[in-house]
Amino acid sequence: MDIAMIVEGKARAAREAARALALCSTRTKNEALQQMARGLEEKTAAILEANRADVERARAAGVARAFLDRLTLTDVRIETMAAGLREIAGLADPVGETVEAWRRPSGIDIARVRVPLGVIGFIYESRPNVTADAAGLCVKSGNAVILRGGSEAIESNTLIAAVLAKALEKTGAPPDAIQFVEVTDRAAVAAMLTLDGLIDLVIPRGGEAFVRWVAERSRVPVLKHDRGVVHVYVDAAADLDMAATIVLNAKTQRPSVCNALETLLVDHAVADRFLPVVAARLGQAGVELRGCPETVRRVPGARPATPADWDAEYLDLVLAIRVVDGLDAAIEHIRGHGTGLAEAIVTNDLGRARRFTREVDAAAVLVNASTRLVDGHQFGLGAEMGISTSRVHARGPVGVRELTTTKFIVHGDGQVRD
Repeated sequence: MDIAMIVEGKARAAREAARALALCSTRTKNEALQQMARGLEEKTAAILEANRADVERARAAGVARAFLDRLTLTDVRIETMAAGLREIAGLADPVGETVEAWRRPSGIDIARVRVPLGVIGFIYESRPNVTADAAGLCVKSGNAVILRGGSEAIESNTLIAAVLAKALEKTGAPPDAIQFVEVTDRAAVAAMLTLDGLIDLVIPRGGEAFVRWVAERSRVPVLKHDRGVVHVYVDAAADLDMAATIVLNAKTQRPSVCNALETLLVDHAVADRFLPVVAARLGQAGVELRGCPETVRRVPGARPATPADWDAEYLDLVLAIRVVDGLDAAIEHIRGHGTGLAEAIVTNDLGRARRFTREVDAAAVLVNASTRLVDGHQFGLGAEMGISTSRVHARGPVGVRELTTTKFIVHGDGQVRD
């Protein structure tokens, strides 16, 4: 059987399962999620063994440190995956929710009600923990999911997906609602992108080039999880101790993820006081600094930045720093170099905070908080399929509510149109 036929077969099975899952009760879906969490915990040793094989292969291939971090599972990370599934189970079920309702002069009653999207194609690279996140969110929202992870995590993902599908079977939910494409050839992705009659939405999650490749080829609507060139602007009216803590967290708490800080903007008025202090703390954390001439003058250990640094998503312990002349210059820099994922300002000036949130265009704009908080779990969504930088359908962390659409329910008593 060729690759296209394999993928189409999985999509057809998912389509049938989606119809059944859409009719499952909230109780059934929650029981399935609880069983999925128990399954991961019971199979932790086997999952770690499979993951070790993936990690050893990647290390032998000489992949970057950030990539290796995203690939690696630990006991704690698997427990976090299980906890995420239980948190999703505790969320309100969006399916069947009445968004709004009204009556027309003709006497008809109209309601807009949430329903599942149908079948989600989720294409992702290097992070096996998102296999559980994606499957859990889709189950809760009544959608079937076709998972296609990257070749670098094939052993981990294959086992995790099998454990999760088995859990559905134990609770009476359709196990075919979780499909995993074991084919590592990119032809499998290309085949998924042609199945617009079977797959309702494709969500690619990976590097910029990969996401662009998917978007350019897909006949299925695409919700993009694009790269994150994330900024923190330290305003002249900032609490500088708070600013240093936020910058350190945003850059170093987990530098290999998309909501980590990549460029620090500092108001000229506080640069003399702030930069030496924050540079010392960043240096102690092992962060390499690349700065504009004003930054290098104040932080001699910083390397001169090149134009490419302002557009870099390092995903590593590297930070670009630029001194700017106030809020207008900071906003202008973000407009020119931001990717629309997350941006933050540190300030005690309410007027400037309001201007920043109004004028900066991103999926999430923060005031006096770390960009690492832009996350489905931190937002109370349980988990996320990714952080959408698209403008259509959903933007920001994609949770269960973002995996639904709506339909109109109309009740009458014999009305016809004149």
